[in-house]
Amino acid sequence: MRLRALLDTDALGLRLLGGEDELDRTVRGVMTTDLRDPSRYLSGGELVLTGLAWRRDAADSEPFVRLLVQAGVAALAAGEAELGDVPEDLVVACARHRLPLFAVHESVAFATITEHVVRQVSGERAGDLAAVVDRHRRMMTSGPAGGGPDVVLDLLGSDLDLRAWVLSPTGRLIAGSKVSGPALPADVCAGLAAEHLAATRTGRRGPHRVLVGATAYSLFPIRWGHRPAVAGGGRSSQGARDVRETVLSDWLLAVEADAGDWPEERLDLLQGVTQLIAVERDRRDAARTVRRRLAQEVLELVQTGAAPAEIAARLRVAAPVLLPGLGAAPHWQVVVARVEWDGGEVEGGPVAQSLLEEILVDPLATGPEPSDRIAVAHTGDEAIALVPLPAVSTEHDGSDSGIHADVLLESVRDPLSAGLDGDGRVTLGVSAAVHSAEGLRGALEEARHARRVAAARPGRVCAAGHQELASHVLLLPFVPDDVRRAFTARLLDPLRDYDRRHRAELIPTLEAFLESDGSWTRCATRLHLHVNTLRYRVGRIEQLTGRDLSRLEDKLDFFLALRMS
Repeated sequence: MRLRALLDTDALGLRLLGGEDELDRTVRGVMTTDLRDPSRYLSGGELVLTGLAWRRDAADSEPFVRLLVQAGVAALAAGEAELGDVPEDLVVACARHRLPLFAVHESVAFATITEHVVRQVSGERAGDLAAVVDRHRRMMTSGPAGGGPDVVLDLLGSDLDLRAWVLSPTGRLIAGSKVSGPALPADVCAGLAAEHLAATRTGRRGPHRVLVGATAYSLFPIRWGHRPAVAGGGRSSQGARDVRETVLSDWLLAVEADAGDWPEERLDLLQGVTQLIAVERDRRDAARTVRRRLAQEVLELVQTGAAPAEIAARLRVAAPVLLPGLGAAPHWQVVVARVEWDGGEVEGGPVAQSLLEEILVDPLATGPEPSDRIAVAHTGDEAIALVPLPAVSTEHDGSDSGIHADVLLESVRDPLSAGLDGDGRVTLGVSAAVHSAEGLRGALEEARHARRVAAARPGRVCAAGHQELASHVLLLPFVPDDVRRAFTARLLDPLRDYDRRHRAELIPTLEAFLESDGSWTRCATRLHLHVNTLRYRVGRIEQLTGRDLSRLEDKLDFFLALRMS
């Protein structure tokens, strides 16, 4: 389609600010972005939609426009919702580079423009994609009952014989066509997500081809639009910074096929489908706005020391939104997350917010549909989730069926590690459940302290829970490295040296003896040794170290040394 046709469509409400002589340019696609450098995601001919969150001052317009022109885009459309009128410096920069510029009225959603452009372009390009777009239009206008992205994937399967699935960056299965057969196994989903994140971090343009066993998959990034919490968060305009902002939040389309030998028309078709799915992602993200606002309000009250009655009032507002139909007031848990990158170039709070919303999207649901009932705010470099639990789920006897830190990251550790790619960390802390506003401030501090315990551990993806705050593990991570090394060397190095020289296995014997609570019989049985042999080994340990394993203090020293080694 031509740019001129956009101005002739009253429903889009576009206003031309410059580039009247360039209106015969052809539009091949559309992309919504607020990245300072979106060029790696552009292939030429796009209408670029932006909410201007990338613009910090007038000097930012010239390099942004220059990057778009170098990428060969057809035109730029700037939304007026964020700043009001489009800044004059952007108008001047577009005129200098002969890039047509449109203003988008605040009443017009970017999703409306995206859908219109994709529908028009697809109709000119291929009849099969036009059918997909038309079906998707009906889905979007019919609301949630329309079926979401599954409808688009159904058409890919029935009309084009393509099995396809939409996955989250952590490998969660978001959608799949009914004609695709059984859902992808969880380990395959996690593996595909990990491959996608690793490929994205290298800067390679999709689709990414992956072989799982004998099956080939092509992975198409789904670049979604507004990113209200993420866009413009960093302090650097480099491409690496842009990837870090988005790599842990973008969905992907996994197609069971090798796209390496596909014609350009078929690749364009799948790129168009990802744009359609991105519209649905925008809609889902917009639905979280109320929950984010509630979490931010509660967080501000808690951190500013507001009266418990005031916090309780906000919680009463939040409860029906997060757990509709709930009769009694719920209990609450707090989860704190932090995403940190080596070099500190990217503001971690918004990235952690998006990631935490994904990790906690279905923390307790038992049905087949995901439960999106958490509220996440961010402040500084951390994100804070307020998670409601039905009051019956936490009993006064101390049992807790809420979120547990030890299982929270099990299914997402591999994909996240691939997305962090060796230069970032994700750490989470989980509080105990509380049943009143009075306990919420303590829960927040508890979750933050648990996160610091997780941060002191080795590894790129770590979590800790409130249970660990009443254990020796709370102390061990904060022992200075030089003290740790000196303490463990004094107790364990003589045993390690002896084991190396004599293959005596004194260290494993010591571990088993302590884990058996000093019981000779249980330890001997565990090690398949005669009790006399065990007594000989323990005597050798005491001789080499000058310690007495019948004394509680010496047992404790050995126990801590093994934990810190």
